[in-house]
Amino acid sequence: MGIARGRLAEERRLWRKDHPHGFVAKPRTLADGTQDILNWDCVVPGKVGTIWGGGRYPLSMVFTDDYPSKPPECRFGKDPHGKPLFHPNIYPSGKICLNLLDAEKAWKPALTIKQLLIGIQALLDDPNNADPAQEEPYRIFKNDKKEYERRVKEQSKLFVSN
Repeated sequence: MGIARGRLAEERRLWRKDHPHGFVAKPRTLADGTQDILNWDCVVPGKVGTIWGGGRYPLSMVFTDDYPSKPPECRFGKDPHGKPLFHPNIYPSGKICLNLLDAEKAWKPALTIKQLLIGIQALLDDPNNADPAQEEPYRIFKNDKKEYERRVKEQSKLFVSN
């Protein structure tokens, strides 16, 4: 077992013991019933009391054999209509633009999956204007907060059952 796989097995063990309420993080189960430790299926709940509250946002984490030296790639899933998450720091592909996930910026090998998911949850309600990834949500967030909030609240209704 390599360093990445050993670390991920330990992260899974720790997650099962203690994780934040409403969050999900587990290795993907393959058709034959085995688990793919390098590909995780996660759910990030919107913070209660925010425009994201009530939504449960599916997310994939893809790790390489270079983990934890390099961060996982994290992507949000699309809504039931096939649209990307409406957020200034989420690319149309679902990839998340967050310093914690950037090997050149704030990534540190000591960061845990739990810390990453909590950081991603915080980003939902607190976009980074300095690092936009999607033009329309960025423009609306910057110029018309009420419209941005309306769009996010509408979107969150599509993610209540995930």
